[in-house]
Amino acid sequence: MESPLPAPRNNAPFTFRDLTVWKQSRALASDIYRLVSTPKLRGHYAFCDQLGRAALSVPSNIAEGDERGTNKESLRFLFIARGSLSELETQLWIGHDLGWAESEDYRKLSEKMGNVARLLGGLIRMRQQRLRASET
Repeated sequence: MESPLPAPRNNAPFTFRDLTVWKQSRALASDIYRLVSTPKLRGHYAFCDQLGRAALSVPSNIAEGDERGTNKESLRFLFIARGSLSELETQLWIGHDLGWAESEDYRKLSEKMGNVARLLGGLIRMRQQRLRASET
């Protein structure tokens, strides 16, 4: 299983930009925005807007949580990111059910969402362990 934390970079400070989960969720958000800009989806403004908001929320909350300074605060934002990822998955699924998202696009995006969910889960577990260790 891939670690949610990258290898250290020559004593440089570690930031959210170094997190694999942030990089992959950022790429997922870009892919979602490319999808909603297709002619097939352009007429469904509310649906596209909500997909975009949910997609943007994932890397944004990962970044904000990482910058918060405590494991407890970080976890709060990581759980919000996980909720937004579930929201995105649900919306994309409905779009596929309605024929608004092609099966191949849906499959690729679902695979990417699964990878982000796995990495995010690992980061949450790591932060939870750190929080428990700091409380003892």
